[in-house]
Amino acid sequence: MTNIDDEKMRLYYQLDYTLTEIPDDAAYLHAQYRRKNPTTGGVYTLLDSVKGKGQYVGTYLAWGVNNNGWWGEGEIKFYMDGDSQFPTINGTGTEDYFCGSYNFDVNGRYHEFSTAYTGLHQVIRPDGLYNSQQRFGMYRWHIPDPIRFEKSLRVTIQDLGWRTNGRYLIQQSDISSTVFWYQAEPHQTFPKFPSRDDLERK
Repeated sequence: MTNIDDEKMRLYYQLDYTLTEIPDDAAYLHAQYRRKNPTTGGVYTLLDSVKGKGQYVGTYLAWGVNNNGWWGEGEIKFYMDGDSQFPTINGTGTEDYFCGSYNFDVNGRYHEFSTAYTGLHQVIRPDGLYNSQQRFGMYRWHIPDPIRFEKSLRVTIQDLGWRTNGRYLIQQSDISSTVFWYQAEPHQTFPKFPSRDDLERK
């Protein structure tokens, strides 16, 4: 825990544990937060440089759209076990990965939903359905559909919308993510955590 404020703070915590034997090949839960504002090049990295054996557990995304129009055309990609140019798993669109389909659009407006394993639980709509500055919170837990890897894992999602005449728009969104996975230790060094200024919404 790091206090990045100028003021002192109190941290309350509770540790629960069990005394037991842990096998040498036990996998440990990992979590990693990232943020990019704005994104560049149309690709946002959720997770990179994971080495070893493990299982991807899930994705949380906070997505701020900085342009008009449909924003969620990007594919999620899981590069596993030595994949380079082509991923083992390639999604068909952001809303498809979060099980929303058809732009999350019900009767001309975004429709929030929340289930045990996936959801679009938050929609902040200052200007309407397809206007600028929309904000979304989405999650997907891979419990009934585990993603297991033996040697390595990298996960990206494209930041793509639509231009006129069916052309892709490489966006510059404000995306934050927390991903969860199990893996056998040791783990790679995490990327540097964003600074206080970089965490502040611009």
